[in-house]
Amino acid sequence: MEHSRGQATDDPDWIAAANQPELVEAIARVVALEGKYALLEPEQSTSCGSCVAAGHCGSREWGSAANRLIGRRFTLVNTDEFRVGERLVIGVSHRALLRASMTAYVLPLLIMLLVGIVAQSLAGDDVITMIATAIGLGIGLLAARGVAYILSATGQLAPYFLRRANRSATTCQITAA
Repeated sequence: MEHSRGQATDDPDWIAAANQPELVEAIARVVALEGKYALLEPEQSTSCGSCVAAGHCGSREWGSAANRLIGRRFTLVNTDEFRVGERLVIGVSHRALLRASMTAYVLPLLIMLLVGIVAQSLAGDDVITMIATAIGLGIGLLAARGVAYILSATGQLAPYFLRRANRSATTCQITAA
């Protein structure tokens, strides 16, 4: 059964995704079926590595494109009888991406800065402040890992199956509900 925006369905995941204010859509390919789950791999954008910032983002330095894609694999419940090799349009809510970004970047930096400020005000020594700031970053990274685990376990970061992709579908877009 194919889903499209505005099409009625009884699937609670689809209803939750459709009620989000914005969805970031991407194309993923089914690479394996494991019981009731489908293992998906996002398609690499043709623009990745060819933009103005390509020399600065580090995307070419972290192994081959195949290694990067394998590390980005994810699972979906296979309620729509996916087949290996099939291309699917997957959606992630704008809020989930914002929540993940805040967890990964803002939380560790905020904790690092707060620990550094407290250390500077109590000790007044730059060496102690630098050490405390490094420790604060470590604490922030551990806190971010814990929050990310909770968000993932509760399904707040879960992607949604939107529809099967046609041959001419592009790799990424943002849609407003």
